[in-house]
Order: sequence, then structure tokens, then C-alpha cells
Amino acid sequence: MDRARPLNKNRVLILLPEIFAKYFPRRPAILAGFIPLTFLVLFYFYPLTGIFIRSFFDQGNFSATTLLKILNSSRMAGIFWFTLWQATISTILTLVIALPCAWVTGNFDFKGRKAVMAISTLPFVLPTIVVAAAFQALMGSKGVLGFFHMDGSLGMILLAHMFFNFSVVLRITSGFWSSMGRTLPMAASMLGANPLKIFIKVTLPMLAPAVFASSILVFIFCFASFGVIMVLGGPSFTTLEVEIYRQAAHLFNLPVASALSLFQILFTFFMMWIYTSLQKKNTTFSPESEKFSLKKPESTFEKCSVFCVVLFVIFFFMIPIMALLIKSIWYKGSISFLYYSELFLNTSGSIFYISPLNAIVNSLLFACSALVMAIIIGVCAVYTIRTSGEKIANILDPLFMLPLSTSAVTLGFGIIITLDKPPLNFRTSPMLIPIIHTLVAFPFVVRSLLPVLRSIPASIKESAALLGASPLSVWMHIELPVIARALSVGAVFAFTVSLGEFGATIFAARPEYTTIPVTIYKFLGHPGSLNQGQAMAASSLLMLVTAAGFIFIERFRDTVGHEGF
Repeated sequence: MDRARPLNKNRVLILLPEIFAKYFPRRPAILAGFIPLTFLVLFYFYPLTGIFIRSFFDQGNFSATTLLKILNSSRMAGIFWFTLWQATISTILTLVIALPCAWVTGNFDFKGRKAVMAISTLPFVLPTIVVAAAFQALMGSKGVLGFFHMDGSLGMILLAHMFFNFSVVLRITSGFWSSMGRTLPMAASMLGANPLKIFIKVTLPMLAPAVFASSILVFIFCFASFGVIMVLGGPSFTTLEVEIYRQAAHLFNLPVASALSLFQILFTFFMMWIYTSLQKKNTTFSPESEKFSLKKPESTFEKCSVFCVVLFVIFFFMIPIMALLIKSIWYKGSISFLYYSELFLNTSGSIFYISPLNAIVNSLLFACSALVMAIIIGVCAVYTIRTSGEKIANILDPLFMLPLSTSAVTLGFGIIITLDKPPLNFRTSPMLIPIIHTLVAFPFVVRSLLPVLRSIPASIKESAALLGASPLSVWMHIELPVIARALSVGAVFAFTVSLGEFGATIFAARPEYTTIPVTIYKFLGHPGSLNQGQAMAASSLLMLVTAAGFIFIERFRDTVGHEGF
């Protein structure tokens, strides 16, 4: 046999373009999918695996001692029970106030309907720390309605959860209600059924999947509530999420924190499995457009219902926001911008490691970095899903959504206990926060882009290719103009999500990398009118930036199309 010829570097360099042209264009899904899948493996699955190992292995040996201690602990049982029942009550109360509003917005076309939908949705896009600060400004001991004095009470927690999650029920059930149309109810009416019987026998069975699906989502959000409980609950109320943070950050009991995180992951995944199962049944019953299915309120009852809903939305959702703005400019009985100016001053002897101005700069830099990374990873994920076969796409689509179903505190905890050794030693890196924010933000980019990209007919691209257009030209002149608005929406989502992320950031942020939400939390945790006022000012700034992003998203929502999260 002839000896193998030695490797000729010049020959390899000559063949590289040929190899690239031969293999890579034929495998766009592999190339595009490598980036998001590698990102998930390193910064999602690896940290979760670290939590699993910490829960079951002690110095390399399998041990379930920590889990058994938790299961036998009456205190942990009480924490889990409180987490469970407060989430249940919050969900029920949210349904009680949201379903009547969904009936109005899903059946009637009235002036200001879009404004009602937008106002009620704004709280959901606000960072939870801002929601907590708003209720502190409204019903705290020194709040606008301080005579109620609900500091550290369960009632304030429930109100904040209702405020935050209302739009989840409203958006899902209202859209589903309007999509059912009026054909079936009218047919039942012609057959002699009264309105109550029509609702029980016709409307309610069709509406049930949407109600259950929205209930599961609200329950998950309340079960994993962190910022609201930390700020409004005080030491009296502890959820599973808060206990994970306290065990890891305050007590340095990593085995217990790991075991609790593992339980949190399993329970949340189980609830998400129920949600996705319900979503499969959540089909549209009527091809009627929303404009056709909605009707003008005619009877006195219908007009009164519309008026009450509009009034309720204005008062319930605008009062906490207005209270926050008022408290941020109210100083010693008069209007003043002292609290805002103090944010931009580096006062010597401050209790903080860095000035609030540096926290604002950090947040903006982290948000811009997360935006760029989320766009790159999200676009690659979308093209991977689109160019893959149906079976693979059905796996990849929910796979890329997994970070949304995982507790932010659990993600942050998993990352700090795993990414602290070479070659993945990010513990002291300034890139750690943008990576965490990207993990949370890029699924929003995927959801914004995917439906738009799927709407582009393949025949258009094929026709352009037959006319001699290169793949790059097809993308630049056909796909990019179509997805540009959706890409902008995804970018704004990523930016605002990064700005407001709190649960994971409070775990991972070093003092020199503090962000606005963490700074707000520190302000709220220290006594003194100046600290409280600066918390309200910083919360107001964060709220205004988030609201501007939300208005931008709403402006293009109908244009780019969207899928439910």
C-alpha cells in the first residue's frame, strides 16, 4: 500500500472554498441551528444539570439526604403550601375580574376598545419590581392611599398579581370569544334557547379551553412570583422562589437551594405540559373576522356593561401607575424633581457600591448587548425551524421556548453554580448579565419572527432564484423587507425584557454591574424618604421606557402578525 501523502497546507487552502460551496449551502438548517442550540446547551441545559447534580450528589456520591430533609421539614411544607394557595387565589381573583371584561371586549365594538386593551396590557409588560413599587406608592404606609396601610399584607400581594396578570386572561379569552362569532349563538336563539342557556350550553363549552389555558399561565406566573413577594410580602410571606434566593444568597446553603430549584423546575414543566395540551384543543371555531363578529352595544345592559368595564380598567390600571409618578415628584408637600436629580449624582458615603447613574448606564449597555445577541440567536433559531422538516420543527419550536417556562431565579442560580470554572468561567465576567438576559429574551424574538417568516410563499423565492437571484439577493430584497417590522418588534421585546429582568440578575450581578431593577430593590429595602423617593423615580423611568417599547410593539402588532406566547 502507498503511504498517505503528507498534508499540503496550500492544497487545503485551495480546496476550502470548494468544500464550503459543496457542503454548507446544502445544510443551512445545521449552520443556523448550531448557534441557538449551542447557546441553550451551555447556558440553559448545563446549568439545570448542575442543579440536578447538586440535588442528588454529595462529593460525587449519590445521596437523597437533602431532598428527604426538605420533604420532612414542616417549614418547607408551609412554604410550598403558601406558594400553592396564594397562586390559586390569585388566579381565581384574576378570572373573576377579567372574564366579564373579556366578554365585553370580545363581543362589542365600542369607542376606546383598543385603548382599553392597551391600558390593561401595559402592567404585564412592566418589570415586576416596578409593579411592586407602584403598589408601594399607592398603598404603602406613606403611599397616596396610605390610610389603607397594606404594607406586608397578603391583600397587597393579591392585588399586585391581579394587576400584573389581568391581561393574560383578557387577551386569550377575549380573542377566543370574538373568534367564535355569532353564528352558533344565533342558531341556538332561533331554536328557542334563552341567553343563559346559550351561554351554558354553547358559549361556555367552546370557551373552556381558552379559560383553562389562561388560568394555567396565570397560576404559573403567580407560583413563580419573586419581585412582588420580595417587595410587598416582607418577611411574613415566603414563596418557593423567594426561599431559593434566601437559601443561596443569604444562608449559602446551596444543596437546599438546588433541591428546591429542582422541585420548582419539575412542577413548572408539569404545569407547562398541561398548558400546551390545552393549547392543542384551543382551536378557532369561526372564520369570521373580528370586525364582523363584534357588534355595537344596543341594550341598556350592554351599554352599562361597556361603561363599567371602561371605568374599571381606567381606575384599576391607571391609579397605581399615577401613584408611582406622583410619589416620584412629590417632596415635602410640593412638586420637585429632587429624586430624579439624585439619581444622577454620585453621593459620597452612599450605602450602594455604585451610583444609580452607573446602574442606569449598566442597564442600557446590558440591554443593547442582549438585544444584539437575542436578534442573532433568534433569527438563527427561526430559520432553523423554518428550513427543518415538520417533525424536527415540532421539536425545535417548543425547545427554543423552554427558557420562558423556567423560573428566572432558578436560571440565575443554576448559572452561578456552574459557570464558575474554566473554560466557562463567567462568574466575574461583565458578559454574564447580557447572557442571562439573552436567554430570557430570545424566545420573544422567535415568536415575533416565526409567523411572519412562515407567511412568505415559497413560490416567490423560487421565482426569484429562477430569474438568477442569489440566495443573498433573495434574502435582502424579498425576505428582509417582509420581516423588518417583526424584527423591530423582537428587538424592542429583547431590549425591554433585559431592562426589567430582576429575578436572575439579583443572583448574578456583582456590585459593579448592578442594574436598575436591582438598584430599585435596594432603595426600597432601606428606610428614609430619599431612598424611597429615588426608588419611585428610578421605577418611573424604567416604566416610561418599557411603556414606550410597548406602544411601539402595539403599533406594529397587527402589521407583523403574532402568535400567543
